[in-house]
Amino acid sequence: MASSMSEIDLRYTDKRTAERYIKQGLLDEKAYEKHIKTLPDVTENSVRVQAEAEEYILDDEHPEVDE
Repeated sequence: MASSMSEIDLRYTDKRTAERYIKQGLLDEKAYEKHIKTLPDVTENSVRVQAEAEEYILDDEHPEVDE
């Protein structure tokens, strides 16, 4: 396991998977939290995105692909 920030394997720092790696002992929780605190705040670079979705339900009357 990495003991310092310079040794953290970046593949373990993805927010979506870090908890699993911490539980498996592949990532030190304190080192991970320290790493997160060092990341810059880039919210000013964000752009609002608007999206619309149409409801689409597949059923026998409306097959996705004609057979």
